[in-house]
Amino acid sequence: MSGDPKFLVVDGYFKKARDELAAGGAIVAGDLYAAMLQKLSPGAVCDILYPADADCELPKGATLDGYDGIAWTGCSLTVFDDIPEVRAQVDFARACYEAGVPAFGSCWAAQIAVVAAGGKCAKNPKGREMGIARKIQLTPEGRAHPLYDGKADVFDGFISHDDEITELPACATRLAGNNFTHVQAVSVDYAKGKFWGLQYHPEYDLHEMARLTWCRIDKMMRLGFFPDREAGEAHVDMLEALHNDPKNKPIAWKLGIDEDVMDESIRQVEVRNWIKHLVLPTMKERR
Repeated sequence: MSGDPKFLVVDGYFKKARDELAAGGAIVAGDLYAAMLQKLSPGAVCDILYPADADCELPKGATLDGYDGIAWTGCSLTVFDDIPEVRAQVDFARACYEAGVPAFGSCWAAQIAVVAAGGKCAKNPKGREMGIARKIQLTPEGRAHPLYDGKADVFDGFISHDDEITELPACATRLAGNNFTHVQAVSVDYAKGKFWGLQYHPEYDLHEMARLTWCRIDKMMRLGFFPDREAGEAHVDMLEALHNDPKNKPIAWKLGIDEDVMDESIRQVEVRNWIKHLVLPTMKERR
């Protein structure tokens, strides 16, 4: 049997939202996550699943417990909405826990993991956290957790969300937070499974944040981030320029961006740690 992990990537976006991202020049979330996993674990195999789609099913012959890790992307849905696309994903998250496969994910992933285990989410009363989440700070439990081996106590991360985790179940531990969002990272031990989730996005880079921002300019104008579309597009252009020239100090200074988000080796510490400390040991035990 191959020594390379086999991942199931769960893309929570429904098709219309995926198409909108692609039309705006963004890499669709499932593809972006698969590329990150395969870069961090060369030789890994990734299947991508879209549980918000009515015809969603695992690849022929596949079972959840046949995967070595399950990675959830972000999503533009709202976890606490009682609609079929959300209920299906909560049920699927519970099935992943029951399968005992190590899981990880960003944003929607942390929320879905908590809700599936009995916790709660709600709209953040502070509004939308967008672009860079500032001064994310590890809790004492986070500092001691293998998810954060090699990570600074305080750091920034790419982010895009309106909702937040408001109530953790007894089986969950808060690992990080900032002044805007109390739960920026969480560990959940539920049923037979473990889920390490982040509210922020290690899979993004400046280009992907630029494209996501471009897709959200109208919404961000309504929320007061930009006075007009011209200002939004100018911000997108700065993100793209810094992506293309990471040594452009004037733009980095103006945006307040440093190696926390620009250096991939720092930005993706948590993903590497999940593979190292949870996926690979579980693979060894199971095989």
